[in-house]
Amino acid sequence: MKREDLIHPFVSGNKFRKLKYNLLEAKEQKKEILLTFGGAYSNHIAAVAFAGQQHGFKTIGIIRGEELGSQQDLNPTLSFAKSCGMQFEFVSREAYRLKSEESFIQDLRDTFGDFYLVPEGGTNALAVKGCQEILTEQDAGFDFICCAIGTGGTISGLINSAYPHQKVLGFPALKGDFLNDEIRIFAQNENWKLISDYHFGGYGKVNEELIAFMNHFFSTTQILLDPIYTGKMVYGVLDLIANNYFPSGSKILMIHTGGLQGIQGMNEKLSRKNVLTINVNV
Repeated sequence: MKREDLIHPFVSGNKFRKLKYNLLEAKEQKKEILLTFGGAYSNHIAAVAFAGQQHGFKTIGIIRGEELGSQQDLNPTLSFAKSCGMQFEFVSREAYRLKSEESFIQDLRDTFGDFYLVPEGGTNALAVKGCQEILTEQDAGFDFICCAIGTGGTISGLINSAYPHQKVLGFPALKGDFLNDEIRIFAQNENWKLISDYHFGGYGKVNEELIAFMNHFFSTTQILLDPIYTGKMVYGVLDLIANNYFPSGSKILMIHTGGLQGIQGMNEKLSRKNVLTINVNV
């Protein structure tokens, strides 16, 4: 396992990679404001808020769900982002679907001024450039590179930088086949495949089987996984191994993309349901 989660305590894993060149570009364009999009427990929102504060940007988060406006101080992710100085604009789910429309973005510019736009999840060409730096020469000995997928930026970078003999396997956290098209926007090679059997019902969905697996993995390895992305990916890889998916002798590298800040919020939701929670104590 490649521990990208250890890169930075608050901007960990793929968020660090995705923001690296976007922050440099924002500075180059002399922008003073970063504006981005995300949900209530978004790793991306938390990362942009902290990175913006550290690099001298004002940050604005367009948050999916009008009802969250009165709950932001009860949500660990939004509370953290707010403590980093992020300003929120809560919009309806209907309005949020327009986030890529030029008219919607222009309305935001009219409201907030001349900002640098960071897409939802951070995925754009500069983000993919950063994610291409995840793999190094030390990883050349692996046959399979495995990672979780949200918006497709991380796997696109891995696809572009993988060696010719390597196969990149992506484990989507969302239902649907639309990611194939999203990935092909940025990925130049055909050395990849999506494994769509381990989303556990869709984005943000978990069950006790997944939580129990994560807790067992943590107790035996002392490696904490997150329930939205890496938990599902690691479950999937180990299940594929158990079912002889990989050729004998294969060397498999799993990319830990971080996302651990979301555990607190997930545990609060699980506690309210009086079900198994994620163990974070060794």
